[in-house]
Amino acid sequence: MAGGQIRLDWAQGSLHEGLRCFHSGAFFEAHEHWESVWLTAAEPEKTFLQGIIQVAASFHHFQRGNRAGTISLLRGALRRLDAYPEVFVGVAVKPLRGTIRLWLEALETPASASLPPLPQIQFTGAEPLS
Repeated sequence: MAGGQIRLDWAQGSLHEGLRCFHSGAFFEAHEHWESVWLTAAEPEKTFLQGIIQVAASFHHFQRGNRAGTISLLRGALRRLDAYPEVFVGVAVKPLRGTIRLWLEALETPASASLPPLPQIQFTGAEPLS
């Protein structure tokens, strides 16, 4: 890693707290925790975190009934996350992208009565929330 890069440790600190908030549906709080890490991150982690933060922010908008904001943020998140491999810094990116696509399809289809499950951030290897 280059000198300015940080290691993303999802098992403690702000990343862990954000993950806990995200999985409990406290999307605004998750976004806040992760943004504190994003501010000091270097590439390629910085853009990856920005995509994850946009996912959290999109579901905060969804909870507040802002469908257009949800769609816009999910599209932005997907644009960023599409640039990453199936697994990045331990995060299983492929299933997250798949869930984002399902949500976009459901939100952009006027006749869609059901919504997919909320996304989960999954990890390869050891689960940081053990």
